[in-house]
Amino acid sequence: MSDSPKPQLPPSPQGDHCLVHQQELEAVTEKWFEIMVRVQPHHTDYGGVVWHGTYLTWLETARVECLRSIGVDFADLVKLGCDLPVVSLALRYHRAIRLGQTAVIKVQMQEIQKVRLEWQNQIVCLETGEPCVTGKITLVAIDPAKGKIMRRLPPVVQEHLLKLRQ
Repeated sequence: MSDSPKPQLPPSPQGDHCLVHQQELEAVTEKWFEIMVRVQPHHTDYGGVVWHGTYLTWLETARVECLRSIGVDFADLVKLGCDLPVVSLALRYHRAIRLGQTAVIKVQMQEIQKVRLEWQNQIVCLETGEPCVTGKITLVAIDPAKGKIMRRLPPVVQEHLLKLRQ
C-alpha cells in the first residue's frame, strides 16, 4: 500500500462555520464563466463547419474549468469519491460556427438542488456576436465506487459551489 496522502480539495475560505453543513445546498447563480476556442480543422466536418459533437466537448471543458476556477479540481473530486456524470442534455443549434472563427463558450450553474447541478450553456461566435448553440445540461453527484447517486454533496464541495453564487 502506498503512503501517499489522499487528495483533498482546498479548504473553503468560509471555514468550518459555514451553514451548509446543517442544510441542503440549493442555489441559483447569475454569473457566466467563459472560455474561447479558435475553431481548428479537427473540430469541423469536410465543409469547414463545426461538427455537432465538438460542442459537447467544449461545454464539458468550460464546466471543468469553471469548477477549477472556484477551487474544485475535477480529478481530485473523483479521487475523493464524487463523480458528476451528465444525466440530462438538451441543446439547440441556431447557426454554424466555421473553421477559423472563434467560439465563446459560456456556462453558468443555474441551479443546485441537493446533488443535481443544472448548467445553462451558450456558444457564441465572437466575430458575429450571434448565439450558435444554447442548452441545458444536468449533472448528478454519484459515488463511483458504489455506482449510486449520493444523498448529498461532500461539505467541502458544497462550500466551493457557493462561490458561484457570489
